[in-house]
Amino acid sequence: MAFHHKILGIVTLLYLCLFLIHIIYFAAKKEKIKSVIWFVLYGTLVLHTVGLILRWVESYQLGIGHAPLSNFYESLIFYSWCLSLILVLMKKRLNYPAITVFGTLISLLLMGYASISPSIDRNIQPLVPALQSNWLHIHVFTCFIAYASFVVSFTCGLLYMFTWKGVVPPRETLDDINYRSVIVGFPMLSAGIFTGAVWAHYAWGSYWSWDPKETWSLITWIIYALFLHARLVRGWKGKKIAILSVVGFASVIFTYFGVNFILSGLHSYAT
Repeated sequence: MAFHHKILGIVTLLYLCLFLIHIIYFAAKKEKIKSVIWFVLYGTLVLHTVGLILRWVESYQLGIGHAPLSNFYESLIFYSWCLSLILVLMKKRLNYPAITVFGTLISLLLMGYASISPSIDRNIQPLVPALQSNWLHIHVFTCFIAYASFVVSFTCGLLYMFTWKGVVPPRETLDDINYRSVIVGFPMLSAGIFTGAVWAHYAWGSYWSWDPKETWSLITWIIYALFLHARLVRGWKGKKIAILSVVGFASVIFTYFGVNFILSGLHSYAT
């Protein structure tokens, strides 16, 4: 087993530990446990970064050097990394275990699925011709930072439906974080679609071909554009915005998983 696989295996266990620490926090209600959560999350993100870098280095050692962003396995572990990065960057606003537990759980599910699914090839593979472009890095990074931000938006929208005092943050706080996470994610998704169009022209000779991934990315973009329009122009807040964030993330999930498993197209092999 390659060393980077061992590192990423440890990372998966750390995400499991993070989830369990959250459960302990909810049971004990000790504020000191929040500090432990963030300490472990920082360490997990660092080790996760090391794992990605080692996989990148190994690809060069194999003579097929490329960033670990080219297949489904790599997209799963990169999505998990982006989610942890977003949690750390937004720490001042996300210092609520009710929110971070969802991020931790989703990261755990992504890493766990990447590690144990028999249908996923975890070997480093040569890039297919269409992926041999520097646009790969920009396109994938912007899209997955957007997807990670929308996890936060979805979490806040979902939690808005509940009123567990002492566990769920105040609704005003959830509404504000929901909006701010979309403010981060929407421009990144826009950049991802734009760079994807430029890349498509470079690879296939057309900026837009209504490929299933392109179509569902556009649908997702429209939903979050409506979210911002409703918030900024119509003045929507509260439950309506929360519902939009949940619907938007459902579209994100279908854009990511649905195209790979249900629909076929130019993007079926990649992220």
